[in-house]
Amino acid sequence: MAEENQLDTGADSVPEAQLTTPGAKLRAAREAQGLSIQDVATRTRIAQRQLEAVERDDYAALPGIPYAVGFARAYARAVDLDEVAIAAEVRHGVHASDIGANRYEAFEPVDPARVPPRRLAWVVAAIVVLLIAGYTIWRTQLLTPPTGEEIAQEQAAPAAARPTGAAPVPAAAQPVVFTAVDDVWLRIYDEAGERLKDGLMKKGESFTLPPAAKGPMILTGRPQALSVTVGGKPIPPLGAADRTIADVPVNAEALLARGTAPAAAPEPAAPASRPAPRRSPATGTPTLNSPVPQAAPVAPAPGGAGAGSVQPTAG
Repeated sequence: MAEENQLDTGADSVPEAQLTTPGAKLRAAREAQGLSIQDVATRTRIAQRQLEAVERDDYAALPGIPYAVGFARAYARAVDLDEVAIAAEVRHGVHASDIGANRYEAFEPVDPARVPPRRLAWVVAAIVVLLIAGYTIWRTQLLTPPTGEEIAQEQAAPAAARPTGAAPVPAAAQPVVFTAVDDVWLRIYDEAGERLKDGLMKKGESFTLPPAAKGPMILTGRPQALSVTVGGKPIPPLGAADRTIADVPVNAEALLARGTAPAAAPEPAAPASRPAPRRSPATGTPTLNSPVPQAAPVAPAPGGAGAGSVQPTAG
């Protein structure tokens, strides 16, 4: 009986000894759930040969220490074991093995079960390529200068949208005309000192400033004797009466900046004469629209003053 008890005890101690390693615990948990090593490989996306090495605690057959720990954690999660405890035991086993003499790396690989599928990686790569291509095309169009046809189209579009009659006339294109309202001496010259007009202008004489004149200016001693217009618009006098002016700009822009001369106010009409009232012959009351009769001369009555008197009638 004692021998049988010893044999039974020895039989029970063998499985318990085998379950002391993390690989044995993982294999026992897999067999308890009725899973094959291929089933675990499908769940964890880890090669079957690498899972078999984990079950054998053969860490030297794995790519490295981080992979041994990562594979063991994924295996434990697939068979419902404590992955933290299994990982700790694997680390302890690695340090006790031959490969533990190498420096332990401080990182662990990503769980293969959580790695995205290859199709998703290709989709992401295609999206990145499309974004880069779109940005390149946009950048190329931004830096490419417009062609002559595009510039002409852009300039023609606003001109077509604006009415013909509403186009303002540039100030430089409006003619500047000097007219002498009295005899006056003047000198008109450009910025280079070239004289455009020099001498006496008779009353009624006109001079049109050349459109190509650059920076024209005037010198005269009688500004009030000149009538200046820009595009037909009168300009105020260029200076005070009988005061010499010099170097006064007379181009269209400068003259228009001085404003326009106020229009002459119309003279008020003379009041109509009112007709004198006339007396009615019957009542002696004055009436309108009738001339006043002139008094007829009275001839002296013959026979003295009493001849013209009226004698009262006896009652």
